[in-house]
Parts: sequence; C-alpha cells; structure tokens
Amino acid sequence: MMLPFQSFNLSAETQTIPAGVPLLRRSVRLDEVLHVDSGRVALGLIDGDTLAHRLGVVEGPFWLEATAAVLDLPSAVDGVTETPVVLRWVRLVDFQVGLNALPNAVQTVLRDMARAHRQQTELAVSRLAKDAEARCAEWLLRHAEPVGEPGSLAVMLHQRKRLIAAQLGIAPETLSRVLRHLREQRLISGSGRVVNLVNPSGLRSLAGV
Repeated sequence: MMLPFQSFNLSAETQTIPAGVPLLRRSVRLDEVLHVDSGRVALGLIDGDTLAHRLGVVEGPFWLEATAAVLDLPSAVDGVTETPVVLRWVRLVDFQVGLNALPNAVQTVLRDMARAHRQQTELAVSRLAKDAEARCAEWLLRHAEPVGEPGSLAVMLHQRKRLIAAQLGIAPETLSRVLRHLREQRLISGSGRVVNLVNPSGLRSLAGV
C-alpha cells in the first residue's frame, strides 16, 4: 500500500537486513510499521524456518503490511527478506497519527482499500493453509447470522454454489461433497438455500479459528 512517505515521522536511520530473515509473522501484531527503502521481501506462510507457501513478492520503496497497521490488526502473512533489504521503522502510534492527519476522504478510501485487501489476503492464506473442509467451515462461520432461538445460527446461500466454490478455490462438486460430509458429522443441517450451524464450536475447531 502506497501512503505519503512525508506524512509520517520515519526514523532517519536505516538498517540493512540480509536475505533470509523473517520480518513479519502471521497473527503477530507489531509495535512498528516497516518501510522497505530497497530490496525484496517474499510474502506467504512459514513452515518451520522456511517460506513453504509463497503468495508474492514486494519490492521497495514499499510499506510492508501497511494494511494491518491501517486496520490495527496483526499481520495476515509471514514475510522473509529475499534479498538484502534497507529498512526504516515508524512507531505504530506515530503511523496512526500521520494517518489521522490525512483528509477524511483520503482516510475513508484507505480504510476501505485496506479492508478489501485484508479479505483477499485472508482468503489466499486460507487456500494455502487449509483443506477444503476447513475453508468451508470458516466460510460458513463468517457468513452465519442469528436465527430463531438464542444462539442458533444459519447461513442463507444467496449465491449459487459455483460462485461460493470459486471463492473457496474448490470445484462445485467438491463443495457439495464437503457440505454432505459436514452434515454427516452433524456439524450442519438443512438443504437448499439455508444451512443451519448445528455445532458452531465443532466448525470453529475444524476451521482452526
């Protein structure tokens, strides 16, 4: 995400980080925002000590995971230096002060873009890290709405199954098979346009959330 460099109180000092060093850890919230002056950082999922699943590469000058900073959330991805990287740091609180100093219309656009980018990133990470059942369980939980008795949840399938399957990165036939399996496990019930979440805690365990 490109934000006005001059709007933030960046440290005048830079540090060169060698290749192969983790800069971001998924689900970890940093107290600083990293600005890559130069060099490349690979983004994806770390397994052990290596980036086993790769989502892409960013090259400086670039704010690294500014989306997380804008939304005040932990990083959605792991990040590892692919080449030597020249970094600057800005404290998260200073970054947010600079963000709040921007015109309201600009702030609104940035936050809307950040939310859309975050959703796309989380979906891409889910496709890499989770199997079809876990992805489907997570999707159901995300789209669940209260119905009937207190604590009861259901998902109204407003989209065709092929469109839902495309969001999950699976074939429509796979989605039908997964839903059938979840019914057999008594995690969900119902057919047609309404899916009742019989066991939300079981779905959360399956989804890893």
